[in-house]
Amino acid sequence: MTLHQTVFGCDISKAFLDIFDPRTRRFLRIGNTSEEIEAFLTSIKDTNCCLIMEATGVHDRKLRHALATHGIAFSRLNPLQARRFAELRGQFAKTDRIDAEGLSAFGAIMKPAVSQPPCAERERLAALARRRDQLVELRALEKRHRAEADDPFIVADLDAVLATLNARIALIEAEIDHYTRSCPDLAEHQSRLISAPGIGKITALTLVAHMPELGTLPPKKISALAGLAPFNDDSGPRRGRKHIRGGRRRVRNALYMAALGAIRANTRFKLFFQAIANRSGSKKLALIAVARKLLTVLNAMLRDKRTFA
Repeated sequence: MTLHQTVFGCDISKAFLDIFDPRTRRFLRIGNTSEEIEAFLTSIKDTNCCLIMEATGVHDRKLRHALATHGIAFSRLNPLQARRFAELRGQFAKTDRIDAEGLSAFGAIMKPAVSQPPCAERERLAALARRRDQLVELRALEKRHRAEADDPFIVADLDAVLATLNARIALIEAEIDHYTRSCPDLAEHQSRLISAPGIGKITALTLVAHMPELGTLPPKKISALAGLAPFNDDSGPRRGRKHIRGGRRRVRNALYMAALGAIRANTRFKLFFQAIANRSGSKKLALIAVARKLLTVLNAMLRDKRTFA
């Protein structure tokens, strides 16, 4: 991270941004609106500064895009990191102001990596992918209800709802396909990913939409980002089994299913799976190892701009 003289902390909610200025030790609350964000960033754009925030889903969207427009560096933290840092400092109380000051202190001490500016194309694709996932989840729930229903009226109602959900999912998928084709970079990435065994259109969509870092990070970091990196569990002479944790659940789930397909479709992945399973005695562990290996291969494919071979 580039050294910045001023590290602002910003706690974000749906309605407000609470900002801590370390130069004056004062707090500023502004509305989470484009106009008020623009006015604040204009007032600090000539300073050597960085803004630290927690990743808050959609509520930080206006701020991130405005920061990118002004060329102001920012870092989005995992909220768990910020909470653990506050506890390390002995700060157990939690208010918007306390959180903003804590984020500023985290940035000044830990110097986190600067986040990449948002990409409007990829963010829209991610929004479409999330909406598709929501509808698919609703359809799965209604299918379970349909399997348990025996009243003719309820069965008919469930069939009507399922037909509607099928139509909406098809419409979303058509829009995703059209939008991806209209964005050359997204289309290229998706095409390369689909060339790998076990990677279908939906898995490729999930990776392109929810893992923009793919192809830009080393294998260990990209595995950790997906929640597929093994962590030691040792203490003294005890050597515990390594476990995966954290990361992006939607990406991890997609890669887990893709690993099943890769084992069936490709001899190299099948032999790798069998070797790990025989050595560890756990097929689940072996499948996770295949998912991690598959992710490493996909990362190299995008990095080197090549298809699977």
